[in-house]
Amino acid sequence: MSSIIYGITTCDTVRKARKWLEAEGIEARFHDLRKDGLDAETLEHWLHAQPMDVLLNRRGTSWRKLSEAEKADSGIAHLKALILANPTLLKRPIIEHKGHITVGFTAAEQDILRG
Repeated sequence: MSSIIYGITTCDTVRKARKWLEAEGIEARFHDLRKDGLDAETLEHWLHAQPMDVLLNRRGTSWRKLSEAEKADSGIAHLKALILANPTLLKRPIIEHKGHITVGFTAAEQDILRG
């Protein structure tokens, strides 16, 4: 299984992660969430590995642009629908590598990717 990095090209953290992966010799295909979108199957796969609170970025611009009613509904089905309609609601990057799914790009995620 090849590695995949999910994100958007304008995200500084995604750019940093892509450079780091290259420097570490880890080949990863880039999946642009804005251009390539996100399917329900992939989101479900991630939700089996990471909780919604880890995946959903409630601090970003995309979240702030939602209506108060959309933000107030914390039902899992509602949040999945929001993410599928607007994948930039996800924390970035999400990296699938050797059976692991990491969210974000801290030293802890780097250690997982090296392992």
